[in-house]
Amino acid sequence: MLAITIARLQLQELLRRRLFLVLLVLTIVVIALTTWGFSRIPSLGDNRPRPITEVEIAAVASQLLILVMFMFSFVLAFSAVFAASPAISAEVESGIALAMLARPITRLEYVVGKWLGLVATVLIYAIPAAAVQMLLVRLVVGYSPPHPLEFLVFVIGEAVVILTLSLLFSTRFAGMVGGVSGLIIWGLAWMGGIVGGIGLVFENATLTHVGTVSKLVLPTDGLWRGAVWSLEPASLIAAARAAGAAAAANPFFAADPPPPAYVAWCIIWITSMLALAVWSFTRKEL
Repeated sequence: MLAITIARLQLQELLRRRLFLVLLVLTIVVIALTTWGFSRIPSLGDNRPRPITEVEIAAVASQLLILVMFMFSFVLAFSAVFAASPAISAEVESGIALAMLARPITRLEYVVGKWLGLVATVLIYAIPAAAVQMLLVRLVVGYSPPHPLEFLVFVIGEAVVILTLSLLFSTRFAGMVGGVSGLIIWGLAWMGGIVGGIGLVFENATLTHVGTVSKLVLPTDGLWRGAVWSLEPASLIAAARAAGAAAAANPFFAADPPPPAYVAWCIIWITSMLALAVWSFTRKEL
């Protein structure tokens, strides 16, 4: 119960920050601009002998939506990192954590409460923003991604992974150090996924293993591939499969969703990192 109280306080603190308001306003602006862009897709065939077909509209809309959602996933990961990285370290430096832990609150409840508050903030931002974007795309161009719920699960899972890692860093490092470290590791994992795809194209076992290891060490890229798959229409997936392994190196394409075993690994990874954060904080002298 005390963890829920800490989570509520963390959520209230994040929502009061000017950063959240700025992020919300910029998100509304981006959604408005991208919706206008989607509305122009049917006019792409105006200068051609024949009008653009429904299949072509779906193909263009799906690829543009993937690019928009990649930017969305980046903003979500970036925000999660810089919200989580000072969540504990800033309160330790200011003495707030010591004052709170003097009360009947265990360090386990404190860390878990912080994590729950951060996850709740991600949900409050991510679900409405992504849902509104997909709904507006459907209204203006008639395209709906084939697996919208799965997309939300994968992209939120990606944010929770990097959020949990940043919270672990927050138990040991200052906010700026933890934030920069989290973003660098996130970028390395994304590049590792591309390297693994190149390995599949050229049948290079070493590069393929690099991609596999990166997806296991930090499962953000694996979850991003699941998000991409959920936005791809079946026609494009069939065409890419017919083209062979060349599409494997494309970070904006995925022919298959992550297998259930990998999703289970992601859950185990998040749980393990949260447990490690609790252990690290219990060993820390305040």
